[in-house]
Amino acid sequence: MPNWVVSLPERLDVFLASQGRMLSRAKAQAAIEAGRVLVNDVVTTKSSLRLQEGDVVKLEEEAVVVDDHIEPVDLQLESLYEDDTCMVINKPAGIAVHPGAGMAPGEKTILHGIAFVFRKRSLPFSSEAVLVHRLDKDTTGCLLVAKNPAAHMFLQGQFETRTVQKQYLALIAGVPEVPAAVIDAPIGRSTANRTTMAVTGSAGSREAQTTYRVLEAKGKVALVLCDLHTGRTHQVRVHLSSIGHPVLGDGTYRNDLSEMLAEEFDLHSLSLHAWKLTFLSPNDQREHQVEAPLPYPFVHALETIGMVWKP
Repeated sequence: MPNWVVSLPERLDVFLASQGRMLSRAKAQAAIEAGRVLVNDVVTTKSSLRLQEGDVVKLEEEAVVVDDHIEPVDLQLESLYEDDTCMVINKPAGIAVHPGAGMAPGEKTILHGIAFVFRKRSLPFSSEAVLVHRLDKDTTGCLLVAKNPAAHMFLQGQFETRTVQKQYLALIAGVPEVPAAVIDAPIGRSTANRTTMAVTGSAGSREAQTTYRVLEAKGKVALVLCDLHTGRTHQVRVHLSSIGHPVLGDGTYRNDLSEMLAEEFDLHSLSLHAWKLTFLSPNDQREHQVEAPLPYPFVHALETIGMVWKP
């Protein structure tokens, strides 16, 4: 049950609708009228109630509901961080985050696994209000999940204002001449293949910025740390490929060198990992920094190449 301490006098419905606690004032009023709101442990049905400094407001969750098109499936998702409003899971490789076009009938996604986790915790589930952002199917690492619509709106607001810090680790083909730089290039649908993305100046493209820094180089391979300042589809993969250094194991955005190195080091998976995520939790309004351990294929690739990852 989410709860908050009032810092300034304010109407109850306005208080609940502010700072992302609930989706709207109308939703807040409906929750109050339904008897789901307690002030100082007393149920109140008066939306205009004037709160005072120090009052404690609690919101009872709605009955547990699972979308009928998302069947809960135990994917044994690992939780890296969790509080009353959100959680960060360690996304495994090879599983799409959500259903989409071109997927096999009955193919399970991370969303199905989240539905299972929510059912296990007796949490309301809505496929529209849990995923705060996305990761590519073969990318591993930190994935932020909201536990209720208010938290979803609050967390998505941080992505929209670019106050969330997203850091990725990638093994790339070739060693960049410039060891650290910002790739500032718009990304849109490829005109040659509409299923892929590309750096393009077309009308449908959107601004995209990625900062990379070389952490280590060995022969023709580099380990880079990437900071994403925007969140475009396939952003890291497209940007690194656009400067001639594709991510190893990427079957879509590749060149002759990346294919040769993948074969040489027997790499069969994408060497891209969402390593660190820093965000404010709606639960305590404090900054949390979450790290996802490197998956075995990435660690094995580092060892095969002769690199040592030092966080």
